Amino acid sequence: MISRRDCLRSSSASLLALSLGACKPTTAASPASPSTPPPASAAPTASAASAAASAAPATPAASTASAAAAPFSVRTPIFVLNSLDATLSVIDPLTMTELRRVPTGKEPHHLYLSPDEKSLLVANAVGDSITLVDPRSGEVQRTLTGIVDPYHLRFSPDMQWFVTAANRLDHIDLYRVGRPAGGGFDITLVKRVPAGKTPSHLAIDTRSTVVYASLQDSDQLIAVDLATQTPRWTVPSGKMPADVYLTPDDRTLLVGLTGDSVVEAYDVSVSPPKLIRRIPTGDGAHAFRAWGDRRHVLVSNRVANTISRIDLQTLAVVDTYPAPSGPDCMDLSPDRRFIFVASRWAGKLTVIDTEQKKVVRQVSVGKSPHGVWTLDHAPRL
Repeated sequence: MISRRDCLRSSSASLLALSLGACKPTTAASPASPSTPPPASAAPTASAASAAASAAPATPAASTASAAAAPFSVRTPIFVLNSLDATLSVIDPLTMTELRRVPTGKEPHHLYLSPDEKSLLVANAVGDSITLVDPRSGEVQRTLTGIVDPYHLRFSPDMQWFVTAANRLDHIDLYRVGRPAGGGFDITLVKRVPAGKTPSHLAIDTRSTVVYASLQDSDQLIAVDLATQTPRWTVPSGKMPADVYLTPDDRTLLVGLTGDSVVEAYDVSVSPPKLIRRIPTGDGAHAFRAWGDRRHVLVSNRVANTISRIDLQTLAVVDTYPAPSGPDCMDLSPDRRFIFVASRWAGKLTVIDTEQKKVVRQVSVGKSPHGVWTLDHAPRL
């Protein structure tokens, strides 16, 4: 029998996916050993173009040249995680072509930037490891092993906590973050918090006091207090809660219901939280990406093959964009003109023009693409 977890991970399912030299072994991780970076591609990367463009004077001519050099408003590599290939696709944003594929650990799903912004963390869920990659070049820097089932990951805003959701093993791990004088960071496991079935996605409040997580196969939400490392509450949710998004004022938690066609909105300023709205978006509501104006957020609807833009003040959908073949994780160009989304079932990175509301480019990547990220992006609030 196919579980709901398997449905999310199957690429054929129709319903439903410092400087690092200072990183030290921790109670949760075996000693991190440097990995050998893959051979550099002969193709040019976007980093040189980015550096040249940023050094140019801000004249009209320079602005025109910059726009021409960055047709999709991004000048640093776009990264796409290929979950079933255990690779990371490095995309040249100037030509929208795949430069190379970088090996990762088994079943990578999500990405996050390190506290010093020098490394992109790739969470290899089944590989029990985290691969650290240069966010400007795509070169592998180091691999941390012994990080148990890191399906989803987050640093707290104060950079004191590192949290992972163990999707297979049903727990949430809390690590303390150290910032050595020599740079980078290290992590030490403080507490492994048992949770319901299939912890999926995480969000942490701006005060770094509480982490919220969806429990996908329990149809529940949990809040864990970071000071005491204990649950504050666990409450029922709608069907198959996936990604969670906390509004900038910390009051409202949005939950994408992949087993439904809505986003649920909870008032988390009270305990237990109160369900205040069910926002119709599209079948398979799944992953969020802030619009960058503190007013709107995007949600991908994996079955409806659309992306909805939600107004955080009215809690209503104000725009919809086409997104073929199981849209999943997204990133957004600095000017919000282009959405970069993983088309999970097609094995492609899809580029959507938000003004024309149409797909303008697709790039073939690996099997079951999931996480998408670029350093040159719109704000994440």
